[in-house]
Amino acid sequence: MVREDLIAAAMRLLGPHRSVSTLSLREVAREAGIAPNSFYRQFHDMDELAVALIDVAGESLRGIIGDARRRAVSGRSIVRGSLEAFMERLRADDKLLHVLLREGTVGSDAFKRAVDRQLHFFEDELRADLIRIAAAQGLAFHRPELVSRAITRLVFALGGTALDSPPERDEALVDELAQMIRMLLRGAHALSRDTAGGRERAPL
Repeated sequence: MVREDLIAAAMRLLGPHRSVSTLSLREVAREAGIAPNSFYRQFHDMDELAVALIDVAGESLRGIIGDARRRAVSGRSIVRGSLEAFMERLRADDKLLHVLLREGTVGSDAFKRAVDRQLHFFEDELRADLIRIAAAQGLAFHRPELVSRAITRLVFALGGTALDSPPERDEALVDELAQMIRMLLRGAHALSRDTAGGRERAPL
């Protein structure tokens, strides 16, 4: 369990003003209660530990958001429910979510690649959900992979902003995000109709 102990130790050391990139090997080993040399039996260096931490964060958040989407029964509740679940985790001081939101902008290249990989996982799962929901409602979205990418990047960008905003702004932020996402979905649906009719319009 030493590997898990090191990941848990790194999580405990993180905070609003401490990113993964600021942690030292000796600091994490001391927090985990192991000798620094034992660290190298689990991870090659701190970058490898950070990537493992980001992977754990992505898996955890995908499970939470996936559950929210599966519980939803309509397009409106899917959007709203997913956003509310996201904000609830953010305000619960979910350090795993904070890792994803922070490390993609301040970490090393290895951290940023790891965060980007997790975002691609979110995009793939959302794309599959969009196709499933559209089929169930007799709809279609133009380029669902681009729609899912736009939604994922938008939510994570504004989620990072929310970290530095007071909780009182959360409801307004969720409202704004929900409206933006519905605009994207309606636009993608309209483009699908235009394309199917052989009259794809020039971009605005």
